[in-house]
Amino acid sequence: MTEFKEFKLPDVGEGLTEADIVAWHVKPGDRVEVNQVIVEIETAKAVVELPSPWDGTVARLLAEEGQTVDVGVPIIAIDVAGSPDSSERSSVPAPATESAPAAGETAGQPKPQPKRQAVLVGYGVKASSTTRRPRKTATAPAATAPAATAPAAMALAKPPVRRLAKNLGISLAELAGTGPGGSVTRDDVQRAAGDTRVRSVSAVVEDRARTGLQERIPVRGLRRHMAAAMVSSAFSAPHVTEFLQVDVTETMAALRRVRDLPEYAGVRVSPLLFAARALLAAVARHPLINSSWDGDAEEIVVKHYVNLGIAVAAERGLIVPNIKDADALTLPGLARSLQALTETGRAGKATPADLAGGTITITNVGVFGVDAGTPILTPGETAILAFGQVKDTPWVVDGQLAVRQACTLSLSFDHRIVDGALGSAVLRDVGSMLEDPIRILAWT
Repeated sequence: MTEFKEFKLPDVGEGLTEADIVAWHVKPGDRVEVNQVIVEIETAKAVVELPSPWDGTVARLLAEEGQTVDVGVPIIAIDVAGSPDSSERSSVPAPATESAPAAGETAGQPKPQPKRQAVLVGYGVKASSTTRRPRKTATAPAATAPAATAPAAMALAKPPVRRLAKNLGISLAELAGTGPGGSVTRDDVQRAAGDTRVRSVSAVVEDRARTGLQERIPVRGLRRHMAAAMVSSAFSAPHVTEFLQVDVTETMAALRRVRDLPEYAGVRVSPLLFAARALLAAVARHPLINSSWDGDAEEIVVKHYVNLGIAVAAERGLIVPNIKDADALTLPGLARSLQALTETGRAGKATPADLAGGTITITNVGVFGVDAGTPILTPGETAILAFGQVKDTPWVVDGQLAVRQACTLSLSFDHRIVDGALGSAVLRDVGSMLEDPIRILAWT
């Protein structure tokens, strides 16, 4: 006897409402076991592997790779005949067509609005079927024929206007003058020249699109979430960015000594470790930098713990996983956490829990050979520090010119919470600790 169960897309955390099907690991006819990974989905937070909740045989895949599916909508049907748990039964109907109205409906009558239904995990969703997001296609603008005008035997225009028209290749006879007595003015000629250039550029763009020289990349999952978050942050929090060039010669010397210590065996120790420790010490000295803005309550929420976000350039887009309670870690513990979180993020294995709850962020733009930048705040945070590349730089030391290792620090902050004095104090403290690492010990 055939017994089907439909596995509905669950809310994997954070109250998400939809996900994209990335890759199926099974196909119709395959045997599956409980907890066997059957599909990879991409949410607004991360790529997640979903296991099978039952033993059985795959009857049908109800969503295709690349589809966006609402939470609570069935994505796979499994024949569980003979399995211990077969209390839930449902047939797997063939895909419905839209050629005829459903029973009980009459043509012209609007369909009743679907009601929200309960789901086993997360929030209720609208009862709907999976739908593929329509592909956007470039459409050529409809050509409109200009109204024909009878050319005058001799257009009225002053000599400078005639000279301008000749230089621009514009025929005065084809222009309707707006000057006194219907004369053609300089503005008429320039307007006609501008229209000609716009038509020319438009033609080039359309031609390039037709010849395949343009590519359209769907914006989904992590990239869509990142884009929305950056727009929201940039246009809700008034950003201010300050810069400070720092002599980090002593920090680089300390870094080389730390690498040789047995506590750091097997750990990749980079200058980012000292920058992160310096930022944590600065937060302890200036707690307001580690806060958030609650607009509804009209309050500033100061966090007396630090979940340190690390900006990671993953294959699917920018993500910011965070080290929970980073301020409570020892330096070796912080080094291991930095390495583990970075590797997990780059591999696309960061979980929604890794990405949630950050309080302040650091981004290492120096690994890309960049000196500085104006980083955008992670939504819900007040500050982000960019650590630039370390390079040999001419530097004045005790009145003498010398070659030192230097880098540029960039601190962006929310000006609703942090004024220039506080932002400058935080940046100056981080710079002072990187100039002389002993201050990290003295200030913590």
